[in-house]
Amino acid sequence: MVTNDDGIDAPGLQALVRVLVSTGLYRILVCAPDSEKSAVSHGITWKHGLHAKEVAISGAKAFAVSGTPADCTSLGVSKALFPSVPDLVISGINMGNNCGRRIWYSGTVAGARQAFLQGVPSVSISYHWFRGMSSLNDFTLAAEACLPILSAIFVEIRKSNYFQKCFLNINLPTDVKNHKGYKLARQCKSIVSMQWKQVASDAQGHMSPTMNMKTESIASMDNSTTTTISQEQLFFERVIEKRPQLGGQVKHKDSEDYGLLKEGYITVTPLGALTNAERKCQSYFKEWLPLVDPTPEHRWTLLR
Repeated sequence: MVTNDDGIDAPGLQALVRVLVSTGLYRILVCAPDSEKSAVSHGITWKHGLHAKEVAISGAKAFAVSGTPADCTSLGVSKALFPSVPDLVISGINMGNNCGRRIWYSGTVAGARQAFLQGVPSVSISYHWFRGMSSLNDFTLAAEACLPILSAIFVEIRKSNYFQKCFLNINLPTDVKNHKGYKLARQCKSIVSMQWKQVASDAQGHMSPTMNMKTESIASMDNSTTTTISQEQLFFERVIEKRPQLGGQVKHKDSEDYGLLKEGYITVTPLGALTNAERKCQSYFKEWLPLVDPTPEHRWTLLR
C-alpha cells in the first residue's frame, strides 16, 4: 500500500505507483491524502470522521482520503477500506529530503511510522529535490533505484524473516541517476533553525490544513471565557536559517544521513517509535530526581 504527505496527485506518489505496477509483481493499493499535508508530522483526525473517494490510478486500487498521512495509513491497514492488510506500506516519494530533525515534522515519515505502530512493515522514501537541478523524471529514477531494496524486503516478508522492530527511512540524492549506492545511516542533528518574522497582512500565506482544523476546533467550543483585547491581527512568516558552522563547512559524521546524502549515496536509516533521551540525559536525571522533595510544603518554600 502506498501513501504520502504531498497528496494523491503528487508526482512522487504517481511515479512510485507506476514503477511498482510495471514490475507485474505486486497488487498495489493507494490510500493517500486528497490534498497536500506536508509537515503535519504524526497528526491524526480525532474530533470528526474521514471521507474517502475512489480515484483512478492505472494498475492500482486507489482512494483519496480527507485525513493526514497517519490517518491514511491507519485506515488503509485496518481492513475497513481494503479487504486485507497490505504486506508492506510505502510512504512517498516525498519532494524534499527527510533527514535529521526534519523526520519529526515529516508527514511522509509519519505515514510509515503509523504502519510500524500497527505491526505492518513499512518504508518512507524521500527525494532530495533541488530547485533548478531536479526534474519530475527524477521521481521515476528514484522509484527505480529503490526497487532492489523493496524487492529484498518482500522476499524477507514472504519467508517471515523480516526484522520488524523498526521501519526504514530512505533518502535519495539530487543526482539520483548517478547515485553511489546504498549506505546505512543514522539520523543526524538538524543544520537549520526555524524562526519567525512579522509581516504585513497582505503578505500572509494560506494556513496549513492542521491550522485550519485547530481553528475550527477552537471556534466550535461554546464555553470560551477568553476576552479579546484588540481586533488587530498580527501576521507572521516562517524563516528557515542555516545554523552557523565553524570554518563555514557543515561537518557530519561518516554514518549520518544528511552528510551521506549530500555525497551522493542513497541513505537507509532504521527508525523506531520510542523517543527516549540520550544516555547522558538519563544519567543526569537519575541523580537529580531523587533530590527533589515532592511534598507540598517544599514546593511553597521554593516559590516564596
